[in-house]
Amino acid sequence: MQLLLTAAAYERVKARIAPFVGDLDIVTLTGPESFQRDGADIPAEEVDPEIVWTTLDAYGGGQLPALMGRVLKGSKARWMQTFNAGIDAPIFKSVMAKGVRLSKSNAQAVAIAEYVVAHGLALIVPIDAQRALQASRTWKSTPYREVSQTRWAIVGAGAIGAEIARRIKPFGVHLTVVRRSDKADPLADATVTMAGLPDILPQTDVVVLACALNDETRDMADAAFFAAMKPGAILINIGRGGLVDEDALKAGLEADKPGHAVLDVFQTEPLPADHWMWDHPKVRISAHTSNSGQGTPARGDQLFVDNLKRYLAGEPLINEAAPSEVGL
Repeated sequence: MQLLLTAAAYERVKARIAPFVGDLDIVTLTGPESFQRDGADIPAEEVDPEIVWTTLDAYGGGQLPALMGRVLKGSKARWMQTFNAGIDAPIFKSVMAKGVRLSKSNAQAVAIAEYVVAHGLALIVPIDAQRALQASRTWKSTPYREVSQTRWAIVGAGAIGAEIARRIKPFGVHLTVVRRSDKADPLADATVTMAGLPDILPQTDVVVLACALNDETRDMADAAFFAAMKPGAILINIGRGGLVDEDALKAGLEADKPGHAVLDVFQTEPLPADHWMWDHPKVRISAHTSNSGQGTPARGDQLFVDNLKRYLAGEPLINEAAPSEVGL
């Protein structure tokens, strides 16, 4: 049984996996198409892994194509651990169509949840207005609605949605979770299906899009969505850019529905320099970076270690994707 991962990833986890990997054939990727076993170069023909770990640093270092390529070209791949929380990219369908099990990452959920809560609180509490008054040396009261009096809706009940819920509920907010099933969510005050979303938008102060991008959710935030929103409400999208019809959002902002949009993902990334969002006073932009908390890499490493141990022992994997999530 062969495991393929980057050399850097192996260095980080080798001490943790050594006690249980036995005679697992560990192959490391040292360059775009350079492979080693026990520090010695081996030909690419010898690389046909059963297990592949695609890490965020492999993506940043340009090694992801080589890792994915070994899965798609090979015949022995059975499980891939990815750094992705969302698996809407077409390549994941190709991977799972080969019968490869796929585990999504929940390592970024904590960082994204903190990003969401921080932006939500900063827009509910008039921090910007207070800073402007300070700059003008103006002594003026700034009344505001308390966070505990607001209603939040999280669209998506996965790992990220759950971490957001755990952080915002202690503030006393009323929380509705929107998911495929109307089965009660223990972290929420109410649970509705996607069909019920239009009914709750008029009463919701903060709407968080944390769902997967698929045929059902593409452009879900359209003209009708924004028309149904509560005036002055906040939209936060940390899911996928394709969830939001950007032209409809622009029109909605002009009508104060929503009153503010916090966007970490976009239809086109990087966001073009001439895009209208950059200068819009009601839009906050970040460069698909809500997952960039300092603890994310370490959580990703530990997730792989835990899942590798489970895989080798024949136990259920953490955060395993269903084929239906990629359209199979």
